[in-house]
Amino acid sequence: MGKTLRLILGDQLNSNHSWFKKVDEDVIYVMMEVMQEQEYVMHHVQKILAFFAAMRNFAHQLAKKGHKVIYFNLDDKHNEQTIEGNIKRVVNDNKIERFEYLLSDEYRLDEQLKQICEKLKVDTASADTEHFFTTRYEVKEFFGDKNFLMENFYRSMRVKHQVLMQGSKPLGNKWNFDHDNRKKYDGKSPLVPPIEFNHDVSALKEMIDAKKVKYFGEVDEKHFPWPLSRKEAIKLMNYFCEHLLPHFGTYEDAMLQQHISLFHSRISFAQNSKMIAPQEIIGKVLTHYNKHQHEISLAQVEGYIRQVMGWREFMRGVYWAKMPEFATLNFFNHRSELPEWFWTGKTRMNCLSKCIGQSLNNAWAHHIQRLMVIGNFALLAGLNPDEVDAWYLGVYIDAIEWVEITNTRGMSQFADGGIIASKPYVSSAAYINKMSDYCGNCHYDYKKRTGEKACPFNSLYWNFFHRNADRLEGNHRIGMMYNILKKMNRDEINEINKQADIYLDAINEL
Repeated sequence: MGKTLRLILGDQLNSNHSWFKKVDEDVIYVMMEVMQEQEYVMHHVQKILAFFAAMRNFAHQLAKKGHKVIYFNLDDKHNEQTIEGNIKRVVNDNKIERFEYLLSDEYRLDEQLKQICEKLKVDTASADTEHFFTTRYEVKEFFGDKNFLMENFYRSMRVKHQVLMQGSKPLGNKWNFDHDNRKKYDGKSPLVPPIEFNHDVSALKEMIDAKKVKYFGEVDEKHFPWPLSRKEAIKLMNYFCEHLLPHFGTYEDAMLQQHISLFHSRISFAQNSKMIAPQEIIGKVLTHYNKHQHEISLAQVEGYIRQVMGWREFMRGVYWAKMPEFATLNFFNHRSELPEWFWTGKTRMNCLSKCIGQSLNNAWAHHIQRLMVIGNFALLAGLNPDEVDAWYLGVYIDAIEWVEITNTRGMSQFADGGIIASKPYVSSAAYINKMSDYCGNCHYDYKKRTGEKACPFNSLYWNFFHRNADRLEGNHRIGMMYNILKKMNRDEINEINKQADIYLDAINEL
């Protein structure tokens, strides 16, 4: 048998994959940093550095175990700067007779790799990444022609994998503790700092600057905080179980100015790059819970498992069921450009200033900051989902298209018209005030709909429902909003719409 070349992409850092169980002299692994992947969207600088550093570490660990590895640094002289170009070079230079790759989780790359295989004059094959609970099309097959409902899928996953189950019944006789997990932080449970690592990535930063890579966001390259290896991912997960899990569910939707992560694990980058698997994460959570049931309630554990086994797998399934058409959906026909302050965080709306500023500084925000502050405003303001997608895909360290676009274009922007969410996730300032401490020292008054310093969320909220009545009025989940609108007098509605227009016309000055 001749030589085999195997490609490992930057989000395929699964050291437990069956590919690596034995060392084979006739197998060469190739990994690469290429400009192709820096230019299809502008990324946060921390995202670029995290992926490059983790990839280099992974390649080093493979080589230490005796595997043959070819690694293209971004500034290597012979780097063709495209995946196809580098594969062709390695195939020709090493007399490769077979090319194999792990299935990409991104539609764009999946298509590119198929085309590369068609052009190569060697045998080709693909393999599963062995990471997810589900196959690519399992969600599509589960629902068939029916509407996609995450809760139904989640329950089936619980039964199939016997997670938090007593036979055929859910542990605690309840499938979902979401109602218990929506509390504002009340100061009763002590906040602990998130675990951070201390990497020096200044050489990498110097390299991407020399290559003139375009990026945005901030970084302290001498003290880079993200996990860059499987060992660190496990350490992060253990820290979460010991210090954060006891209060995770209760406060998972809460937001604070001075403590950005509260009780969240911040494991998403390590998980989405496949340094740690969802099965391992859930296993660690369950093991810890079983040993500490006197101090951890079932609601905390179920809330976390629902995100990992339910939501994450569901989003991937919707992605593969609905791409590539999903990336073009624009249910409301929103066309407005992103405000300039999406790139600076400099807005007088304190909630957006804090959440966008945090995203630019840390390349991370938790799900409610992403959904109910930034995404909420984007939907109410009628921002173009193409631009919203690109911003979310670029700004967050854990953002890979399969999980980003489904959450953004689907859940957050309702641009899919209800494939993922059964209603638009929008709110007035009342919700933000309820779940955070942002509103107390804001330039705007969260109680006011119109007039001087009225919070923009309020007029934009009612204006959104008013202008989209033809699309939304028949949605039973938001019937109450239209009942309220009908009870408003015409003058009040006109004032609200006038206020909304003023704010939208001056969106860069808000």
